[in-house]
Amino acid sequence: MQYEYKVSASRFSKLGPLARRLVAVVLLCACCLDASAGNQKEEAMADSVRLALSKAITDSRPPNLQFSDIKDRINYLYWRGEMSERLKSKLPDLQVRQEFLHTVWYEAKRAGLDPQMVLGLIQVESGFHKYAVSPVGARGYMQVMPFWTRTIGDGDPQKLFDMQTNLRYGCSVLRMYIDLEAGNLYLALGRYNGSRGQAEYPNAVRAAWTKWDYKE
Repeated sequence: MQYEYKVSASRFSKLGPLARRLVAVVLLCACCLDASAGNQKEEAMADSVRLALSKAITDSRPPNLQFSDIKDRINYLYWRGEMSERLKSKLPDLQVRQEFLHTVWYEAKRAGLDPQMVLGLIQVESGFHKYAVSPVGARGYMQVMPFWTRTIGDGDPQKLFDMQTNLRYGCSVLRMYIDLEAGNLYLALGRYNGSRGQAEYPNAVRAAWTKWDYKE
């Protein structure tokens, strides 16, 4: 869901100081709402599923990457370098970009997901805006709905603006949906967006995913 907010320079220059400040506030708020909004629905879950999700979320270990051999580590470093170049326009700060990619890789692999697919989903959901908030209240990079913090977390939705917390929730929830749909990614992505069975959202994620394709 995308929105456009335009005020011409000539019209803006004719506004008084107070009006200019009001316009600036409106535009700032609009940017915060410019997200493709996952509208995950609160569903009944088996106790075992809820417990597994809660355990995954509350694991406080930092993203410490483990590699089976030096070739895997070198491949990761090449991947991070390539993705960093592609992401430069969205996240200009190199340190922020590398920390973000480090965490995406860790949380995606931890959940058994393709990191490129996760990047595609983030592109569609929030456009890589850490503080994005959708019209239905989904938050952060992966547009996680606040009810998840009550269902499987500590009840603090503000933590969804923390990078690792948001990515962990998003990857864990998507992994759960994939398992519930017996590996059917199309249905799982629809479920993540609250539009199960409809093609628009899964197709958008798949299209974005191809932009982050990486060949070892």
